[in-house]
Order: sequence, then structure tokens, then C-alpha cells
Amino acid sequence: MLSSRFLSPLPLLLIALLLSACEPPAPDPTVRLAGSTMGTSYDLKLVPTPGQTVAADFKTRVEAMLAGINRQMSTYDPNSELSRFNRNPSTDWIAVSPELLQVVAEGLRTSELSNGAFDITVGPLVNLWGFGPEPRREQVPTDEAIVQTRERVGYWRLQAREQPPALKKERADLYVDLSALAKGYGVDQLAALVETTGIMNYLVSIGGEIRARGHNGQGQPWTIAIEKPVPGQRAVERLIRFGDRSVSTSGDYRNFFEQNGQRYSHVINPRTGRPVLQTLASVTVISDRSMVADATATALMVAGPEQGFQLASEHHLAAFFMLIKPDGFQERYTPEFEPYLAPEQP
Repeated sequence: MLSSRFLSPLPLLLIALLLSACEPPAPDPTVRLAGSTMGTSYDLKLVPTPGQTVAADFKTRVEAMLAGINRQMSTYDPNSELSRFNRNPSTDWIAVSPELLQVVAEGLRTSELSNGAFDITVGPLVNLWGFGPEPRREQVPTDEAIVQTRERVGYWRLQAREQPPALKKERADLYVDLSALAKGYGVDQLAALVETTGIMNYLVSIGGEIRARGHNGQGQPWTIAIEKPVPGQRAVERLIRFGDRSVSTSGDYRNFFEQNGQRYSHVINPRTGRPVLQTLASVTVISDRSMVADATATALMVAGPEQGFQLASEHHLAAFFMLIKPDGFQERYTPEFEPYLAPEQP
């Protein structure tokens, strides 16, 4: 299973298929495939056109692809390509697969874009706080432990080379964690696999990472719900309609522990070595690729309500922020996100 800094037992986004109430719905041609992967679940909704069929072995192909990604990018699997790279003590160039290089390169790009709010080397701090692949311990680490662990963290200590594909560590003990990218990457690969079959109307998801194209089984735009960020509840905050796009939400209200009345979330700020302050409940990002949406949502969540919104505005990102206020939650979103919002019901 893949380590995840924002893994939750249930997806952060609720898939909602809106059916017409004015007339009896036509038979729904949707084919659904689902299963487990990366410490969470995957879900495919495929809408073949008349005459199209889904091959009997398609689910086998899906799971083979996901297993392959896991073997490359898991921090839970000690034999994965990423785990072997993390254990390798060399500070010379280490050959890696083009797929692993692609994901690492996107992580480094997001780190630069977010001025270090996003950092794929933050894994040692995630593990220190008990949110990594090691057995969970709900205990606040000492200041000394945080300072020592931060010395191993820094995306600028990692270099990527395209030809031939290779990575280079500045420190032998540098540890790379792709959990804020791998699920999104998996969704992008699933979408590409679906399209090889000729099906162009689909919704694919892994955990809270979603990508859709075309329309649903009733011929309507794909519609999903942004969840109200309340622990222990499943409620809708806003509906969004989209097609040919990807959606990701990062939040701190599912995976956390409490000590002495203080909540500590799994979203770790690599610049402080501590969980993010609880002034921002969640960030939802819409992008053309799921891997990009996945990483960007995490970056904006770590950056916080002010700096994160400024980054989203400067880079013209479609982003939706849920801020924590004394009397509840406040919505804030960029102009690029507004077209995707479904009209609120009176």
C-alpha cells in the first residue's frame, strides 16, 4: 500500500450522480468496476455508447496496472522501486524508471511553484508524527526530534535527470514520499487505459482523486460534491459539475490525533516540521491532470488560507478553500473555479 498524508477511510469527495426527477430515467448503461488499491479503493464508472462493450478482462488489466504503480512508488512495500531508492546510500546518479522520474519531477515542479510548501522529501517528518507506513503512534514528538528530522528534509537536495532517467540525492538518508502524487498519477493512467478501449464517457477515482470525461449514464454532466469538512459526518458543502477535468481535495479533518485537547493533523508543513495550523479545513483543486490536482491541493493546504489563496490567484488555479471560522466555515474560491460550481438550491 502507498503511504498517504491525507488518507482517510472514506474519500474526501462524494460522487453524486444527479438523475432527472421529471420523467422516468432511461436504462443506465453505466458499467462500474471497483476494488482496493494504494491503501484505499478505486472506482470506475464507464458509459459505453450503443454497440460498445467493456471487455471481460478489463478489470484484470486495471488491477495489473495499479499493482505495477504500487511496485514502483509505494513506501509500504520494502521492495518497491521507490523503497529501494530510499535505502540506497549512494549520492551519485541512480537509474530509475521513466514513470518514477515523471512523478518525482512533477513533485519538484510543485515544490518550486509553492515555495517549498509542498515537499516530496517530507516523509521523515510524516513518519515522526505517526502518519507514515510505520505503526501509528499518537504522540507529539519532542522539539529536538523535530529539529533533527528536519535536517533530512528539503526538496532542493534531490535532483532529477531525464536522459537517461535518474535521480540524485545530496544526502544518503534522503527519503522520498510520493503519496501526495501517486494516487493522482494512478487516476491519470486509468483514464488513459479506459480511452484505449474507445470509451470516452467515464469517471475514474482512487480515494479522493477523481477524473472525468464526457457525461454520465443519463447523458448529464458528471457532478460531484465537495464534502462539508466536519469530522464524523458525511454532508455536502457544494456541488461541482465538470468534464474532461480532474478534481482533488486535501483536508485535515479525517486523519488526525488529539493530545491534551489539541488536534494534530496528517498534513505536515515541511518548513516548520509540524502539522498545519487549523485555520484551513480543506482545499479543492480542479486541473487537467489528476496528478497535478493532487499535488496542488496539498501544496495550497500547507501554504494556508492567505498564502495558499495568493498562490492560487497568481498562478490562475481553479481552487476552492474552506476556512475555519468561530461560527462555522467560510468559502473562498478563485475566479477560475467559479464556472464549475453548480447553482445552489434555494
